[in-house]
Amino acid sequence: MQTAHTPQEPISKLLRLAIVLSGLSGAAGVGLLALSAHADTTGLMETAAHMLLFHAPVFLGMGIVAQVRSVPFLPVAFTLMVVGIVLFSGDLIARATIGSRLFPMAAPTGGLLTITSWIALALSAIRIKPRSAGA
Repeated sequence: MQTAHTPQEPISKLLRLAIVLSGLSGAAGVGLLALSAHADTTGLMETAAHMLLFHAPVFLGMGIVAQVRSVPFLPVAFTLMVVGIVLFSGDLIARATIGSRLFPMAAPTGGLLTITSWIALALSAIRIKPRSAGA
């Protein structure tokens, strides 16, 4: 039985980036949890690992939504979340491993950006539309 050939929908850039960041975030989170169990006495690495692991599926979900729907504000929420998690987790990892911060207020800034990203994600629901054929 032969089926009609239909052109495939192009992969959104956000989906591709989300898959990469989801995988990296998950891998880093698992690695940090293992390292924290053996080498970290501060507890900071475990907190960073949890933040990375909690957000890995969120990155993937945001990418999937970007593939199937037009959500104009979603890239902003995604960017805020990525930068927030990198700053927050990066600062905690730096403090646990080298004993100093990335820069003053890096973790609080990252935390605030992450909270803001969740609010931006919620607000992005206002403008969800079907993806147009040419998008």
